[in-house]
Amino acid sequence: MNENKVPLQEQQQKKLAEMGSYLCQLRTQQSKSIGEIATCTRINARFLRAIEQGKLDQLPEAVYVQGFIKHFADALGLDGDEFAKAFPTGVTVQRSTLSWGNSWIPQLRPFHLYLFYIGLVIGSVSGLSVLINPSKPQITDKEPNLSPAQSLPTPGNLDQTNSQAQLALTKIPSSPHKPVQVDITLKGRSWLLIVADGKKKYEGILEEGTQKTWVANEKLFVKAGDAGNVIVEFNNQQAKQMGAPGAVQALTFAAKPRPSLQ
Repeated sequence: MNENKVPLQEQQQKKLAEMGSYLCQLRTQQSKSIGEIATCTRINARFLRAIEQGKLDQLPEAVYVQGFIKHFADALGLDGDEFAKAFPTGVTVQRSTLSWGNSWIPQLRPFHLYLFYIGLVIGSVSGLSVLINPSKPQITDKEPNLSPAQSLPTPGNLDQTNSQAQLALTKIPSSPHKPVQVDITLKGRSWLLIVADGKKKYEGILEEGTQKTWVANEKLFVKAGDAGNVIVEFNNQQAKQMGAPGAVQALTFAAKPRPSLQ
């Protein structure tokens, strides 16, 4: 049967059973307990057991499962990136050229609530897994309805959300002749990705109370796993909350182009 005609969930269930069985066998051969793997990867032990037993219904969204598998495999000495690629997620990533140059930022398509591109999730899943629990899901289908002409949402207008789940990408111009400077304060735990002038400066989990400053000559890209916990201050302007609690938010802060000489 053509694999493309098999429903995605069936493909995921079959592949999870194969991969989980192999990881369980390898872990047993290395005399490592589930607790040891959980400590090493910072992934909840119940998720690790569900992977080994092929219980897809006990796991979160597919992109998180792929990230769990990646870190599980790494902990057992495998090439986690290559091993995890075999697990289907149904994510489609497109490239889009922006006005500030040849750099590109992945544009995502909704699947279930929505899925953001695999690379970032794999890099952040070790921290995000700690936040996932049945009583407080970390990704929500309600996000601010932002456009390039709007400022960042404030606590007073966070209830004005899109009817469809999607990531908001907003450009904010800076003051003339000044480099881009973004001050970030964490009022709660969140995963962050920082890219300055096309170069990744940081990717990981920042804890509550952390204060960081990043600068760039032309543009600074900021993506947060929980935008409600991130306060941003752009070029010493008024500090604002990056987005709604639990929402994924991506922003690009760009320097205003200097006028050409006549």
